[in-house]
Amino acid sequence: MKFYELERDPSPRYTGNLNAAHKWVLPGVDSCPVCDLQPEAPTMAQYPCVDLSGLPVEDQQKLSDAWPVPREEFIRRRELVRPLAPPYAVLGCGAVFGPLQGTGLGYFGQLIMQNPWSLCLRREALEQLQAAGVRGLVGCPTQVRFRTKHAPDMRDIQLESHGRFHPGCLPPGNPPCPTCGVAMGYTVPDPYWLDAASLPEHVDIFRLADASTIILANERLVDAVRRLELDGVVFKEIEAR
Repeated sequence: MKFYELERDPSPRYTGNLNAAHKWVLPGVDSCPVCDLQPEAPTMAQYPCVDLSGLPVEDQQKLSDAWPVPREEFIRRRELVRPLAPPYAVLGCGAVFGPLQGTGLGYFGQLIMQNPWSLCLRREALEQLQAAGVRGLVGCPTQVRFRTKHAPDMRDIQLESHGRFHPGCLPPGNPPCPTCGVAMGYTVPDPYWLDAASLPEHVDIFRLADASTIILANERLVDAVRRLELDGVVFKEIEAR
């Protein structure tokens, strides 16, 4: 099985831009005074189908603020979200929930990547891929407003997190901080390759667990996108060992 990283198509015809954000977010955590690292791992994971509107208004207001808080307060907010999130959710600092809200303008393809870690599909493209048997595409309606008669009916895609970098492309690990126990991480290796044994077999598209800014798909999804002539993204093959 081949795997590919999704990237926004750089062609100038795709002028679309979203000035939008998700409704709720898990905040950052106050940094360690010794190493200046956060004691909770950050993530770019997005769960647009998670509805927190049933929480008390005061808690919803706090969950709309990403400003760092003491670790005890972060844990309290995380545990408010946990029962409402899917079992696979990565509830780290920066995880977002609820519908994408804001405005949009310009021309969008069938697959839409505002940035490398987010993916939206036009409703008809999502339905076509699901009908083709592509697994792992969970789409939620957005609340994005467009000043045009032919606004795209967009679905925000909620992805599971799977997969690891192959150890052979990673630098040596850093020692943990003696105060908080957190070790400094690493940037995405360039080039990188994947640990084949860690890649999922039950979904055809997913967020990379080792780097939440990367969205990956296998050849089943890529073949379906190409066969259906859907546009808006390009695929870069990534080696898996």
